[in-house]
Amino acid sequence: MSEHVVIVASDGVADLTPVAKFMAARQLRLKAEADRIEAVKAQGYVPEVCGDAIPQAPARGAIRVFQPMSLFPDGKNDWVARPSGYRGRSAMQRADVFDVMTAKAVSNGKPAPFTREQLAVGRYYRDLVERHACAGVRCSSVEAIRSGGGSGSGSFIDAVLRDREEIERIRRRIGAGTAMVVRKIRPSKRGSRVNITDRQLVDLVCLEDKPISAVLRAHGWSVRGQSSRALRQALAEVLGRMGW
Repeated sequence: MSEHVVIVASDGVADLTPVAKFMAARQLRLKAEADRIEAVKAQGYVPEVCGDAIPQAPARGAIRVFQPMSLFPDGKNDWVARPSGYRGRSAMQRADVFDVMTAKAVSNGKPAPFTREQLAVGRYYRDLVERHACAGVRCSSVEAIRSGGGSGSGSFIDAVLRDREEIERIRRRIGAGTAMVVRKIRPSKRGSRVNITDRQLVDLVCLEDKPISAVLRAHGWSVRGQSSRALRQALAEVLGRMGW
């Protein structure tokens, strides 16, 4: 048995206005919740060209779709590149900040902000730092490594040292310059802005996956077109130096 609450006015006539308002507000809440759930599902959308074996995962973030290619024999002495995706399908890869910035530029009808060489060196630096930071001790004790015990322990330590030397070499190329300098701005318009060094710029973008707008906000700068263009150009120049 259901119960209904009806508000009756002083003249004995039922007043349905509060009920109507309540129902309208309820419909708005349900609509907002449905839109929110749909937006979350859209974030985990899997393109049809990738197949239905990949689960929807909203936490995956932005992705890019590509066709895996491999070399296959073509005759006796030749090779040919052909798609090699599972069952002929395309593959998905989590998009990094460079993919996002490139896609945004293309969608706005603008050229790609960075060259292939600049993208490659930025990702190389990121992978190098991550690999070196995650280098663990493969032997059961530090003493075993120091004494040369354990299979391949020396080559492992040599690889870790080579990575560290490569990181230091790249960081020397980055230098101690400043991408965005506050002193060029009058104190009355400076506000909370602070300098953005080349090293901070590279580390925030390459290692922390921060877009140009996030770097500007973190240092108190406006994200207007002029500041964004200047910092993007500075990043391109630093990436160019890193690849020498």
